[in-house]
Amino acid sequence: MGAAELTAVGDWLAVPSVVCLWIAVLLRAPAALRSPQQRGLWLAVATAAAAMTLNLPDVVTYAMRDPHYAHTVGLVRNLIGVLSAGTVLYFVAAATRGRVLQLAAWTGTAGWLTVLVVLDTAAPAHGTHTIPPQGDPVPSLAYWLLLISAHLLANTTCVSLCWRYSRRSESRGLAAGLRLFGLGTALAGLFWFVYLLKALFGSTWAMPALPLMMNLHGLLRAAAILVPTLFVLRRTSADIATAWRLWPLWHDLVQAVPHVALTKPRAGRVVELLWPPVPRNLLVYRKVIETRDAILILGEYVAPGVPELARSHVTGHGIPEQRRTAAALACVLKEARQAKLAGRPGQPGQDADWELPAAMQTSAEGGDLDEEARFLVDVAQAYGSAATTDFTAERLNPV
Repeated sequence: MGAAELTAVGDWLAVPSVVCLWIAVLLRAPAALRSPQQRGLWLAVATAAAAMTLNLPDVVTYAMRDPHYAHTVGLVRNLIGVLSAGTVLYFVAAATRGRVLQLAAWTGTAGWLTVLVVLDTAAPAHGTHTIPPQGDPVPSLAYWLLLISAHLLANTTCVSLCWRYSRRSESRGLAAGLRLFGLGTALAGLFWFVYLLKALFGSTWAMPALPLMMNLHGLLRAAAILVPTLFVLRRTSADIATAWRLWPLWHDLVQAVPHVALTKPRAGRVVELLWPPVPRNLLVYRKVIETRDAILILGEYVAPGVPELARSHVTGHGIPEQRRTAAALACVLKEARQAKLAGRPGQPGQDADWELPAAMQTSAEGGDLDEEARFLVDVAQAYGSAATTDFTAERLNPV
């Protein structure tokens, strides 16, 4: 790919990168403003989004129509960029709980911003801030060296600590976010290193890659702060799928044993998911607990010999071994539910071969609720199967 094509690709990514940054900033704003640990990262991305917005080709073109606007836009973009570098250092300090580093980040940022404004004011009248191919940097070499040093210091520190802490983190989400943010910051560091080479030595061979570096940096930083949202969406999607599959079994059991339900069931499965009667993050938890409680109560209505008959039945229907326990329980539950609804008296502890399956015993003792949910999904699937219906027919119409 030639230099012109490389620059064109980078320029093409400018708007998508800025749009993704602002979407990420807006989506994460509520959580970031509530959490001091996330606030620094969010501020770093928000200020980067603002600086990159002022660097969009259309904004630059508009600003160049008036030298005064060109100067103002250039100065504000640089100042926001330094503020972004300072918030990167603040993010690093907050992540490492370094109060001295946090104070140094804000103090240093304020000092850099002040000196940049002083250097810009002291320079001769000028328009846009730039380092031309020929001639002195505008407004001055000192201005550009100070600006570049702020970015390089912040970016180098951030990359080092993101890499270190991503390797130590036990949270996959946090590790992924740190790596993405560190990679994006590394690209920003390369961007400013190329500018340093140009300012000091007039080197321009890497300049065509700068738009691509900066806009990829924006996409990676947007992805970094969206990692928690993506993990939440994945968990929410999994919970919705689990609740959807559990609903028929849960609904039938709660109909027979209504007092196990914390809240009154909704009119249908779709309504239950769209308008859950409990906080959405507790929906699966409540379904599992209420289903387990109903199973325990219906155990009192299991006739002697039914569990053994159910095990023989599912074995004879060719159900895979790993699903036989769930299928047998589904058969037993359908029988017990019918007995309960028919008004037959329950007899606690009457049948020694009725017992809670292992996956449910572990959860009941404080184990893995997800394992129990997976087992109950298998029970729910078997509950509506032809094998369970056949068992019910055989029990109700014995030959």
